[in-house]
Amino acid sequence: MAKRSIVVIAEFSIHPIGSGTSVSRYVRAAIRTLSRIPGLKYQVTPMATVLEAPDLKTILRAVEVSHEALRSMRVRRISSFLRVDERLDKRRTMKDKIVSVEE
Repeated sequence: MAKRSIVVIAEFSIHPIGSGTSVSRYVRAAIRTLSRIPGLKYQVTPMATVLEAPDLKTILRAVEVSHEALRSMRVRRISSFLRVDERLDKRRTMKDKIVSVEE
């Protein structure tokens, strides 16, 4: 039996705590690390970043490297939020999901 090709979609946000009100430089650093992960697609939104990957392991790697990026900037406390949609019955991409509500 062939393995089904799935797509995992996740909503992710990362927040340095105690670093002031503007966090754009930290978010920019985290986003930069995402671009280096093979198989990961992402879409930055005003409130979070949507991640798309062939497996959960890749999504979790994205969270890990984002935290590493902020630690390298000497952030002393990091809070992040991750919500995962792992649909196993049907292959759905970020684009598919957007199109389905725009129709």
